[in-house]
Amino acid sequence: MSRSPASGLLFLCVANAARSQIAEGLARARFGDRVSVQSAGSHPGTVNRHAVAVLAEIGVDISGHRSKHVETIDAASVGIVITLCAEAVCPLFLGHARRLAWPLPDPAGLGGTEAEELARFRAARDQIARHLDQLAF
Repeated sequence: MSRSPASGLLFLCVANAARSQIAEGLARARFGDRVSVQSAGSHPGTVNRHAVAVLAEIGVDISGHRSKHVETIDAASVGIVITLCAEAVCPLFLGHARRLAWPLPDPAGLGGTEAEELARFRAARDQIARHLDQLAF
């Protein structure tokens, strides 16, 4: 199935390490070839191992993902930009895409036990999945 150039989804958060990576993985699994899906951040880091783990639990593999800078994204390929930041200023995306905000607390870096961290990542995964239910492609 062919895609129009500006039909793509772009998920943004600061580090492109947790929320936006989870969103990219879930959206790719859900929408398949119907839509181009990307994620990026203003200060890319490393994909969080918990993001990889909680998606693997539901059969979605993002182990090959890498964090990307928002400036590497071709604006012409993006139809919808979804920001996921709740506690920080999300990166700016200069393009003419429709913008949506799904503010979610960052599940990373809050400390706690391994079980507590995984629980926060699962909660973020599940919230993102509910938001994706509202998108139609």
